[in-house]
Parts: sequence; structure tokens; C-alpha cells
Amino acid sequence: MLTTVSVTNSTSSTDGIRPVNLRTDLGPLADLMELVFADSMDQGGMAAVREMRTLSRMGAGIGMLPGMNDLLQGIRLGYVWIADGRLVGNVSVYPARWPGDSSKDWIIANVGVHPDYQRQGIATQLMRASQDMIQREGGRLALLQVDADNEGARRVYHRLGFIDERGWTLWRRSSAARTPPPQDYPNVHISRRRRGEWQAEYALAQRLRPPEKGGIGWQRPLHPQFFHKPLWRQLGEWLNMRSSERLVIRSEDEQQLLAVLWIEAGLLASSTQLTLLVAPEYQGLYDDVLLYYVTRRYDVRGTLLLEHPTDETITASILQKYNFRPQREVVHMRWDVP
Repeated sequence: MLTTVSVTNSTSSTDGIRPVNLRTDLGPLADLMELVFADSMDQGGMAAVREMRTLSRMGAGIGMLPGMNDLLQGIRLGYVWIADGRLVGNVSVYPARWPGDSSKDWIIANVGVHPDYQRQGIATQLMRASQDMIQREGGRLALLQVDADNEGARRVYHRLGFIDERGWTLWRRSSAARTPPPQDYPNVHISRRRRGEWQAEYALAQRLRPPEKGGIGWQRPLHPQFFHKPLWRQLGEWLNMRSSERLVIRSEDEQQLLAVLWIEAGLLASSTQLTLLVAPEYQGLYDDVLLYYVTRRYDVRGTLLLEHPTDETITASILQKYNFRPQREVVHMRWDVP
């Protein structure tokens, strides 16, 4: 199936806001994003910038791309700001494509303004245009993430009606990190989650990661489909050469799950993604056990990444014990569409 992208020439010498023109804007946008987000851009962000530069060389041919990934979709629906004939501001907007009611959620990303043009209200006007568009499209809410120490941006978003959901820290453990010495954890048994235990796993997540606190993590709302995967989702992971393993620690009567560790990897990926859920009364013990296990198992297989709530400070100390290092601290914010 081919997705037709409108590439009519909307470029104008007039300063101000306008919709993105994929034919002309991808190169300047890549330059802007690399400049504005240099301090916080991870490997995925750098790969996105490279992809944008590659696509920019396609010119009119970009209109016949097969399908459209989230990067291109977000850029296509977004807005740019022109000043003195230069592209100096950007916002990307795209539908979340999540299950259930979450299908009406939208993501706002890449809100950036060239340093020479900041504090002139450009970001505010780009954001308002995005909010207006989401409202016209019948959106339910919009989500964004912002660096926790970017107080100026957070003030702008608060003025526009966004509220804080939760702070999250991205932790990274290098494959070069020291392997932890052998330890013994008596009376703690780790096993794989049984298929029929998805409801117990979901109940633990409801307790720890409720929707009003951002769900499971960035772009992962709390929804049963993340715990009881339909066949089409399992097939998609298989086709994309992705693997997913879920380790659990059960209560003595085996009726509850007290701790869960998701291990998600891709055949060609350079890192393994972890998700850790531990009941509060067992933090400091079961998170230690699971992180010890995974660091012993993956000590030479590449980087381990974990996005975890910043307010779970006990687990943070365990992560540091196993040579995870904080890479970025962000706040997830939400705007409920009037």
C-alpha cells in the first residue's frame, strides 16, 4: 500500500508559522533538531536525524514512499516557524495509534526553537497550533515529555493547560560494566510468567503504574493488550525479529505476582530494553534479585536500558549498585482536550 504525501510547495518568504513541507523542510529540520537537542539526543534521535537528511535528498520522490513511520508522520502533521527567511522553529504531532480509547491520544514531540530566536513566544504559538489541530481531529488528549530541568519549557506547557503526570529516568548499563559477583538469594524463585497470569501482572501494573501517572512508560499506556498480547501483535514482533521474555516472582500461594521484569530485544538491536515492576513492600529486595539476574545474564551481550519512575528511589539505588547510570530525567505531561 502506498501512502500519498502532499508535497505541494507551501514554502513562502513570509515569516511566521506554516505547516511542514516535506519536500523542502527535512534538511533544515534535521539541522535545527541536531542543534537544539544536542545535549539530550540519544542514539535513536541521531538515527532519526540521519534518516531525515537521507529523505531530504529524495525531493518530489518522497511523495511515493511505501507507508509512513512515526517520524515522517509526526513531521508531516507538524508546523514550522520561519524568521528572516530561515526555518527556526518546529513542532511534530502524530496520533498515538494505541489500543482502545487510547487510539484518540496524540503525541507532541520535537518542540524546538533556534537559540537566536528563543524567548519570543515562538514555541507557544507552535504549541497552540498543534493543540488546535488535535482538537479539530477529535483527539482525547495529548502527551509530551520534557527534560525535568528545562523549567522554561515546563512553564510554557503549564500555561497551555498541560499537567505533570510523572517523572521518569532513563538508566543505561554498558556492556563494559563489571559483572556482579555471585550472590545467593534464599527462598526467592524466579520463573517465566505463565500465559494465564497476565491478569495478575496487569493488577500489579494497575497498582504501580496507573493511567494518571503515565501508565507503563513513554508511549506505553496501561492497557490489557500490553499484558495479554493478541495474535496479530505476537506475529508483528516475530516478523520484526523481536523477542520478549517476562520473568516473575510470585507470592507464596502463587496467587499474586510481586515482581515482574520484561526483557525485550531485537535481533539487530544494539541494546536490550527492560521494564521493572516491583510491589512497594518488596522494593530493595526483589528488584535487587531481578537486576542481579539480568546483569549476570547479559554482561557481555550489549547495553541494557531501563526507563523507570524517578520517585522510586529505592530501586534507583539498586540500579546504581549494578552499574546502571542515569542518562536523562524527563517529565511526562498531559493535556486533556476540552
